[in-house]
Amino acid sequence: MRFGLKRILAGLFVILGVTTLVFFMLHVVPGDPVETMLGDSAAKADQEEIRRSLGLHLPLLSQYGLFWRHLVDGTWGQSFSHRLPVLQLILERFPWTVLLAAMSLAVSAFVGTLAGVVAAWRAGRSLDSVVRVLSLLGNGVPIFVIAPIAVLVFAIQLRWLPVSGSGSLSHLILPSACLGVGLSGYFARVVRTSVLEELSEDYVRTARAKGLAEHTVLLRHTLRNAMVPLLTVLGNMAGGLLAGAVLTETLFDWPGLGRLFYTAFQARDYPLVQGIVLWISASYVLIHLGVDVLYQWADPRVRMDEESA
Repeated sequence: MRFGLKRILAGLFVILGVTTLVFFMLHVVPGDPVETMLGDSAAKADQEEIRRSLGLHLPLLSQYGLFWRHLVDGTWGQSFSHRLPVLQLILERFPWTVLLAAMSLAVSAFVGTLAGVVAAWRAGRSLDSVVRVLSLLGNGVPIFVIAPIAVLVFAIQLRWLPVSGSGSLSHLILPSACLGVGLSGYFARVVRTSVLEELSEDYVRTARAKGLAEHTVLLRHTLRNAMVPLLTVLGNMAGGLLAGAVLTETLFDWPGLGRLFYTAFQARDYPLVQGIVLWISASYVLIHLGVDVLYQWADPRVRMDEESA
């Protein structure tokens, strides 16, 4: 209970700090949401009327207090551009981002685990070198390079998949593959390092001495004990995918929170940007809290260390 309370309190402070920082930074960034909505040629009286209706005429600290008041009443404020409650817009778009993140995470975990285990199994040989080079390439090439190439090959030339949109399951393959393959390189390196450390342990030598097959030693014994560092990577990836899918969703016209954030930031839609940041921050904290719990399930020594501390 004490362990969980510490993590929850730390997470609340993180959410409060991030939300407050983003609120004040948004008001420092050049650009007027009223001019974005009405255009530069709008009359000053019309601009002032809109500014008052949106509460932008209030002092900055009063707007900050109004922001938290809207959080308490459950609407999270009203979007300037959509004229709808912020929370409603987030709840409509969040499942799309979760779907994309989950599929990308599954791709990266499958490809990265397979490549990392193979590299560790053939450590020091040519196959290990090939996997390490490919993992560096996959991790080093940015998404804005991978995505256009994938669209050009699989959507335009081969015509196997749609270019963009979200009408069917086929629309999910390209964006999730581009995100997942890029992350799988880093995941493969972590798996390789973790599995190599476990392969040098005494229990592995004992299992081999008992005559167990090599694939049984790798999958049933070694990989399970190598899970703790992998859980850290998965937690960071999951949180990063939820927060960092802005470019991918924009490139593939995917109707998730990332694309909504991009359009809201362009329109200087303060309530919507702040609401999305708050939602993503809370999701990130919850994911890491879940990872901490999984730590203690995967390795009881973590729980013992916490209790002794």
